[in-house]
Order: sequence, then C-alpha cells, then structure tokens
Amino acid sequence: MDWKGVFPAVTTKFGEDDQLDFPLFEKNLQFQLDAGVNGIILGGTLGESSVLSLEEKGTLVKFAVEKVAGKVPVILNIAEGATRDAIELARLAEEWGAKGLMMLPPMRYKSDHRETVEYFRATAKSTSLPIMIYNNPVDYKIEVTLEMFAELADLENIQAVKESTRDLTNVTRMRNLFGDRFKILCGVDTIAMEQLLMGADGWVAGLVCAFPAETVAIYKLTKTGRLAEALEIYRWFMPLLELDIHPKLVQYIKLAEERAGVGSEAVRAPRLTLIGEERERLISLIDGAIAKRPVLPEYHSIVV
Repeated sequence: MDWKGVFPAVTTKFGEDDQLDFPLFEKNLQFQLDAGVNGIILGGTLGESSVLSLEEKGTLVKFAVEKVAGKVPVILNIAEGATRDAIELARLAEEWGAKGLMMLPPMRYKSDHRETVEYFRATAKSTSLPIMIYNNPVDYKIEVTLEMFAELADLENIQAVKESTRDLTNVTRMRNLFGDRFKILCGVDTIAMEQLLMGADGWVAGLVCAFPAETVAIYKLTKTGRLAEALEIYRWFMPLLELDIHPKLVQYIKLAEERAGVGSEAVRAPRLTLIGEERERLISLIDGAIAKRPVLPEYHSIVV
C-alpha cells in the first residue's frame, strides 16, 4: 500500500427504496478514477457506516473491487464498538478483496489510553492488511495521541494516520517524532493544502465525491511546488470544502454530488434529506460555485 495521493471517502448511494444503488455507485466510482484518485475508501463517516449492515458492507467492497479492477486499492473503514467485531470485520475485508483498512478508535465507549492502544493492537495483529488510523477527536471524542502512536510503532501494518485533529502542528509533531514511519493523510478538507505544505503525504477527501478533478489538481500542484495555481483553485473551493466540517456533512456533500450530476441526495434514516431554506441556501452555494468553476491546468501528467 502506497499511502499517498487523494483517497476519496465515498458516499454510499441509495435508491428510492432505501436499497443500495449500484448503477449510481459505479458512475461515481468511474468519475473518481477518471480524475486520477489513488484509492477508494468505503464505509467511512460519509459512507454512512453506522447504518450499513454487514452484508451491505461486503456487497459494496466486492462490487468496488470488481469495478476498479486493480487500478487503485479499495479500503474499508472499521468503526466497531467491540474489539472482536473489529477483528471479524478485518478478516472479512481481506476475504472480500479489500487492500487496506481505515480504523477509528472504539465506538460508543470513550476508551482510555491503554484500551485504545490495545484495540488497535489486537485488530492489527489479527490481519495482514495495512491500516490507517483515523484520528478524529473532534467528532469521535478519542484522540490517538503521539504516545499511543509510539506504542503502536512496532506493528508494521499500522502504516498511516488520517490526521483529523484540526491541529496543523500535529503534522510537524508526527514528523519530528517518527520521521517517515507513519504516512500522514489530511482528513479535514478546509486545511488540506496547509497540511500538504507541512509535509502530509495525501488527502482523505470529502468534497472530492463531487469535485474529484479539482481535488486531485490541488494535491498534485501543491506537492510539486506550483503553489499559485493550487491556491487559486483552493480559494475557489473553500466555501464548498467547509461543507465537510458541518454536522450534516453527509447530506451536504450528497447534495453537492447531485448538483454535479454524479450522485443523489438520498440518505438513510435517521438522516433526512434537506428541506426548505437550508436546502435552498446550499443549492445556491453549490450552483454558484459550479458556475464559477476554474479552468484547471493539465494535471494528469504531473508525477508526485
């Protein structure tokens, strides 16, 4: 696993009957691949992991593996409450054809330092798949501290971190303490360019679901020092990127996908689609940005 580049945390597509919408899912997958992304992450926060059944997760992984056909790795998010369930999902992910895992700390229980480390350790030791730890204390209330990473460094398959603490200095702290031992991927859209400039290796992105070309262009231009070009796109993108840090990020980003023609607004209850003034305000923002979409430089040939 090469943990660098742009990894979309893709949404899960639902039809009017609340069942998985595979034709729309395939359309968006191809949209991401055409833009040049480096991996596909399933079942994350944007993927509505908490309302997906185990069977649905398996079907999604196997479908994605078939459709990407080895072009990029498919990664499954693990967000379980019990260690034994995390271990079982890691086993199944490997069986289904996933090439890596993204892992949150235990859900629905605020584990302490020792418990958090043991949760990751036990799961990592049960699988050969490479793991990216998802460090998001703002939303999930448990911080994976530098001391925890030090205790996990002996596990070779814990290889990366999705850095979502919203503390830019954490990139430098990780580099100072661990060098290149852990790959660092930005997990917050609104500080992505800043983290890339501070040495992050990649970007686990949200608005990429609707705007993959712009996301990949910012990544490649930033990493190759073409900062003025990257900044012009980034400044255009920022009002949209801010949708990624709202509690309704799933509804907001799915609406952006719908307006961009590569998704639908459909979410699974208890989430509800947007209505009224809120929906109209978001449509105005998204459509206004689409109308002023910047012309991108040719970026596919840029080698990072």
